[in-house]
Amino acid sequence: MKRVRTVVSSYPLVLASLLVGAAGLVLLAASAPVLASWLVGLYALGVAAWEAIGMIRELLRGRGGLDVLAVTAIVAAVLVGEPWAALVVVLMLTGGAALEDYAEHRSKRELTALLHRAPQLATRLAGTAVAGRSAAGDPRADPAAGAGTEGTGSPAEPMTEDVPVEAVRVGDPLLVRPGALVPVDAVLVSERAVFDESSLTGESLPVERAVGERVPSGAVNGASAVTVRATAVAADSEFQQIVRLVEQAAGSRARVVRLADRYALPFTVLALAIAGIAWAVSGEAVRFAEVLVVATPCPLLIAAPVAFLGGMSRAARFGLIVKGGGTLEQLSRVRSAAFDKTGTLTSGRPSLERILPASGFAEAEVLRLAASAEVYSSHALAGSVVAAARELGYRLQEVTQAAEQATNGVTATLADGRTVRVGKPSWLRGFAPGLDPVALRPGELAIYVAVDESPAGAIVMRDRVREEAVSSLDELRRLGIERTVMVTGDVAATAEPIAAGLGIAEVHAECRPADKVRIVSGIQPRPLIMVGDGLNDAPVLAAADIGFAMGARGATAASESADIVNRFDSLAGLPRAVRIGRDTVRIALQSIWLGILISVVLMLIAAFGFLPALLGAWLQELVDLIAILGALRAVGPRSERRQREGR
Repeated sequence: MKRVRTVVSSYPLVLASLLVGAAGLVLLAASAPVLASWLVGLYALGVAAWEAIGMIRELLRGRGGLDVLAVTAIVAAVLVGEPWAALVVVLMLTGGAALEDYAEHRSKRELTALLHRAPQLATRLAGTAVAGRSAAGDPRADPAAGAGTEGTGSPAEPMTEDVPVEAVRVGDPLLVRPGALVPVDAVLVSERAVFDESSLTGESLPVERAVGERVPSGAVNGASAVTVRATAVAADSEFQQIVRLVEQAAGSRARVVRLADRYALPFTVLALAIAGIAWAVSGEAVRFAEVLVVATPCPLLIAAPVAFLGGMSRAARFGLIVKGGGTLEQLSRVRSAAFDKTGTLTSGRPSLERILPASGFAEAEVLRLAASAEVYSSHALAGSVVAAARELGYRLQEVTQAAEQATNGVTATLADGRTVRVGKPSWLRGFAPGLDPVALRPGELAIYVAVDESPAGAIVMRDRVREEAVSSLDELRRLGIERTVMVTGDVAATAEPIAAGLGIAEVHAECRPADKVRIVSGIQPRPLIMVGDGLNDAPVLAAADIGFAMGARGATAASESADIVNRFDSLAGLPRAVRIGRDTVRIALQSIWLGILISVVLMLIAAFGFLPALLGAWLQELVDLIAILGALRAVGPRSERRQREGR
């Protein structure tokens, strides 16, 4: 009953049209055809007047055209004695909004599913929030210990309170029950836990985490209750960032949706011309109305938006958040691609190969100093340096101040007063003139370390090319990408062997953010898609025709700058996005032309007097439905949906 009330309140004109139609049928049954015609005709003219007001407003804004046909058809049908045909056109107009809402809801199903998964509540360990924040630096300090066993939990569970996720603060200890969502970004306090992170990363296998490891919001806990400590508030957590991107995508409208407007004026002129000629040649005014009732194509108004929303929903099913339908249009025409290297073409998780200390420094000291500074870096390689130091059991030194220089490196001031710099050799030479580059083998990269004004050494690592990189680039070329370019902040000795292995002939190395923007702006042919993942890629992602962010690791700046965010850590999403863009535009154009073609055929039939107005109006309703169902093909084939859902 509630749903019925919602439908009635949302679409009152639909209900009114049905009630007027029912009343007219009752009058016909009561042998009052004249009264029935007056009732239906006056109602139709009233709706036409209401629509005309909106039409005039649109025309004054420089838009519109198709409403002219609908209003003219209603008035003409009533004037030539076809009020019931006019009522069917009215029903088409008033029911069009309901039909569009249904189609949009169907096409956006994958997008809205992500929104519905957003965590709403968190289970906080009661009475420990203040203490938890004071001990936030030590994830091993389990706040559940000694918390008592009273409250909402079981006898083996500490006292808890359920709070809105917005009430969680950094440092709050949280209990995550089996099968529950992690409400905010956190670190694991329990010794070990297993999480399902497939909705965030696309990895189907459960992920095992140890004490102190980061757990992203939106991950699903395994079979045992665990304790975590919040490291971010809800608004800054990973899943909420995804939600904001999805809301932006769901609320957007494609520029190509206006593609229908390109055909509005020519189609209106054509329809009026056919109707006028039919009237003039036949001498029958009814021909004018018969032509126009089949010249009100909802496909031009609805099918294109539905197709683009369907394409965005299809992309979301594969972890691709497309922020606007205009991006899908650009994807359908993309001809060049530029790539960052680290974390984009490579895994971004390099392993330690060797340490080359400078005179006066030991290997362990070089790694420990570098890791102490890299804790404060957002670069994709920083985490690997820190992980290598921790795996070897090195204790990091206390840092009193740190600052990152985008694309160059990080500077950290230690508690003992020394200044440690970690980054590219070209940058470090400005502080440590004696620094010399080290010899590297193909596929290796070096991270240089300086202490005060002296070189401390280099850390040599190897970053593996993504397993799917070769096949993804090959597929891009098959899809018509004519030019591929690598634009990286890394040195040429590291970048060129990787590019050669992937068939990328053009490499621009040691690029700063401004260099990347300049280089990408000059690449032809266009449109161009730029693929990156880090903070230093944010400017060039915003400057490119299409910015594609590998956002699986929460690179916020890159995700916000990009037009497409790949939530899954796989480059295979790139050719998939291009394919979805092309499919979507093709289906949208097919839907538009289908509506035009069928309407023109029906107009010609009506012009020769073979299509009564009432039958033509009902046929037009059928055409609308066919075109919209065709547009829903952009959601993707059923087999693809089943494959993604694992059925």
